[in-house]
Amino acid sequence: MEKTNLYRVDDFGVKNYNYGFIGTISLVLFLSLNLSLGYITYQAELGLTDSPVKSYADAIWLMVMSSTTIGFGDVYPISFIGRASVFIMFILGIGLLGGMGAVFVNKIFGFADTNIKNRELRMQNSQIIAQNTEINKKLLALEEKLEALTKALNK
Repeated sequence: MEKTNLYRVDDFGVKNYNYGFIGTISLVLFLSLNLSLGYITYQAELGLTDSPVKSYADAIWLMVMSSTTIGFGDVYPISFIGRASVFIMFILGIGLLGGMGAVFVNKIFGFADTNIKNRELRMQNSQIIAQNTEINKKLLALEEKLEALTKALNK
């Protein structure tokens, strides 16, 4: 296992990622981004009378809608800092949600199982080849003994 627990390398040198750990870190990062950028947006919009962001909950709602690309339009920033926060959340949120979605789909549908089965088959094939090589050596030795025996009987 690698020190960061992100992956381990199997017998074939293939990295097997720890999707539970990566998913957990992604979720914590996503929540942290929503809360922190929501707070920044709330503070930036706090004193503005025309701003639809009236509470911290509105700012969190804005961040979640930005990260999911839904953006209903009911809450939106009017300050530069608020808009910059939404832009940052839009870019980072899509990446984090997409990554978590990929981990979720991989766990549910088991696309990685094919790789595992292929590695198992490669291991079985290498064992079969090694066994066939041993049997071939034994057959060659038996052929030599048979040839020696038939020569001895023909004399």
